[in-house]
Amino acid sequence: MVSSNLAHAATVKPRPTDLELVALNGMFDEKDGLSVLRHALNEDISPNSIAMVSSFGADSSVLLHMVAQINPHQEVLFLETGKHFAETLEYVEMMKKHLGLTNVRFLEPDTKDVERFDAKGDLWQTDPDSCCHIRKTEPLDAALKNYGGWVTGRKRFQTNDRGVLPHFELTTDDRIKVNPLAYWDNDDVKAYREAHDLPAHPLFLKGYLSIGCAPCTSMVKDGEDPRSGRWRGKDKTECGIHFDVSGKIANPGAELEQSQMNLFKDGAFIADNWRDLQEDEALNDLHHVHIPLSVYVDNKSEVDAQQGAVGILLQAGDDVDALGENAKRFASIVVEFPAFTDGRGYSYARLLRERYDYTGELRARGDILTDQVPYFQRCGFDALTVGNAATRKALEENDLGEVSIFMQPIGASAEVPVGTRPFLRRAK
Repeated sequence: MVSSNLAHAATVKPRPTDLELVALNGMFDEKDGLSVLRHALNEDISPNSIAMVSSFGADSSVLLHMVAQINPHQEVLFLETGKHFAETLEYVEMMKKHLGLTNVRFLEPDTKDVERFDAKGDLWQTDPDSCCHIRKTEPLDAALKNYGGWVTGRKRFQTNDRGVLPHFELTTDDRIKVNPLAYWDNDDVKAYREAHDLPAHPLFLKGYLSIGCAPCTSMVKDGEDPRSGRWRGKDKTECGIHFDVSGKIANPGAELEQSQMNLFKDGAFIADNWRDLQEDEALNDLHHVHIPLSVYVDNKSEVDAQQGAVGILLQAGDDVDALGENAKRFASIVVEFPAFTDGRGYSYARLLRERYDYTGELRARGDILTDQVPYFQRCGFDALTVGNAATRKALEENDLGEVSIFMQPIGASAEVPVGTRPFLRRAK
């Protein structure tokens, strides 16, 4: 007699092979999103059922309408990050009522994680990847443990990274991602919405063509791709839920470049979310942008009016005193070191830390050599943009020299520089 456990195991369908996945993708016309979705939700294409996930964003009404046609009682997972626009939460309720959806499930971040890592609610400013991880990736991973895959609303036209999306794809954790609208474009979405009289997201009508969390979403400008308003000005295009366990986007060939991880901070190399202001770039809607000191001096009121995180770029020859007490307004200050022999940047750091009490991120940038690192740290730098391979290796292995002999004291410490003659000191 076969045991019940073995009998159950015999009925579980294994994950599709690569060849089966190719055949599965060949079963459907490119624009037949409804058939793709129906097959994903109703057919046994993986060991476990496929979850329906929706952002209730700009284009979500199309897939939600298809779900309602297939099964209005289908569970729909919605990531309630705690950072959504109020309009998005209103849209969830509107669509539930409009389509008769009875089983929309809110996925919320773990309160302990939020209290530990984002107690002030401003993690999105300093580390948006970690913010997304806590508020999106972790809650979704927990909800998907009992599913064999999930449905997404991704489309090829949205970004270059998504330009080769198939209907069905297999990630390295053996789950299936289903993209019913992979081949659809803006005109297809618009035509479907109009044909079925679907209400648009309130912010879509105001120029938000891709809608995520409020702090990291902005309007899209003419000529930009639909997702350019997400994490504008940051080296980031995905929230993280579309990265599989190998660190690749669930898209052939689109790997996270190691070269992006060039910022050394808090003992590790991390992705750099900041960029420099471009020449002739408008001073509005800036997020994680370093602005040259000269531009700030000439446009102080305009820069100070920015709501996003902005920083200052100090170049050789700049007058730090021109920044002065205003330094405290900035989340990050980067100091250029154009040559190993140019030591002006060390003075900039000490002036900022000691004279102007600057406590934000202070980073050094240039062809940074291993021997310089201890001096950077000594002068108050807490971040380094590193391109030199030898310096990178030394930092990764914590193989750095120690500064035990110095000619100048720092801060308000009681350091005694080498060569000091105690008997010549003035009495206090």
